[in-house]
Amino acid sequence: MKTIEIFEEAMCCPTGLCGPSINPDLLRISAVLDTLKRKGVNISRHNLKDEPQLYVSNKTVNDFLMKYGVEGLPITLVDGEIVVSKTYPTTKQLSEWTGVNLNFIPVK
Repeated sequence: MKTIEIFEEAMCCPTGLCGPSINPDLLRISAVLDTLKRKGVNISRHNLKDEPQLYVSNKTVNDFLMKYGVEGLPITLVDGEIVVSKTYPTTKQLSEWTGVNLNFIPVK
């Protein structure tokens, strides 16, 4: 099974779903990740504010940040390789990578 990691910019809370206006893409990615975790998929989401050392210790992420800065976040790694940057993966991509049918979640 593939390992998927999403490295996000610094957000006020682990989900980014706080504040006066909620980003619909963050709402979508939270729903998709919760569904995938319940299905047993090895997927994680990292917030720069809460886990800065992970961004330094992961060579792939550190090299990316040295080249593109935090403006390049979020990035998604599948089995340790960057597959998406500057945006979140689509629901379709996550479904393809994991083999889990996510058709019930609004597509982006």
